[in-house]
Amino acid sequence: MRAFFLAAVLAAAPVFAQDTASPEGARVYFANLEDGATVASPVTIQFGLEGMEVAPAGTEMENSGHHHILIDRPQLGEGEDGADELTTNLPADDNHIHFGKGQTEVTLELAPGSHTLQLVLGDLNHVPHDPPVVSDVITITVE
Repeated sequence: MRAFFLAAVLAAAPVFAQDTASPEGARVYFANLEDGATVASPVTIQFGLEGMEVAPAGTEMENSGHHHILIDRPQLGEGEDGADELTTNLPADDNHIHFGKGQTEVTLELAPGSHTLQLVLGDLNHVPHDPPVVSDVITITVE
């Protein structure tokens, strides 16, 4: 019973530091959306990646990671509550969506109005690489 409890605590504990290196020139981007786009909901978002490979969370493989999308958040690492996002595992909530199975596309229901989006590649533990592989923040308008 104690071993099970310890395993559960360790699994829930945040992972710190950027221990996973990214290669020079690696980049992540929105393959089908541009800054300023006007779209209808549901919105299909395709993730592009160059210089690295997509691998499911928990996969220990050099030059790989999995996608996360930040919705209506300050640019990664900025803002009062985003300062730790570059050095710990990213949270999983309505503003931080994980694609730990290695997905490269998602269709999301977004409310009408303006939304910011940013892609972040996470390592096997959902921690941004060093240096971080992040897209530009784009703004879309949902009609």
